[in-house]
Amino acid sequence: MAREKFQTLTEPMFYILLCLREECCGADIMARVAALTQGRVSIGPGTLYNLLDSFQSSEMIRETSVSGRKRSYLITDKGRAALEAEYRRLQVLTEDYRTYLGERRLLP
Repeated sequence: MAREKFQTLTEPMFYILLCLREECCGADIMARVAALTQGRVSIGPGTLYNLLDSFQSSEMIRETSVSGRKRSYLITDKGRAALEAEYRRLQVLTEDYRTYLGERRLLP
C-alpha cells in the first residue's frame, strides 16, 4: 500500500519546513540547514526547489514575495501540522529505542 504524500518527512523536508517557520528564500534555507545541522545535512538547489514546489502545491508553504528571481516562502498551518506530526513521530521512535535498550540491559 502506498504511503500518503508527506505522511513522513525526509530530513531535507523536515529542515526546510523548520526553516520556513520564518520567512526566507531558497539560499537562506540552504544556509540555515547547513548551519543548524553543522553540515550534516546539505540540501542542493535541485532538491530544494523540487520540494518547495511540492510543498507549495500541497499548500504546506506559501510564497510571500518575489523580487526578480528571488522568491521567499513561509510555512502554512497545514505545513506546521505536518512538521509537528513528524516531530512527535520522531519522539516516539526515540522513546521506543530507549525502551528497547533498557529492556535489553535487563535481560540475562
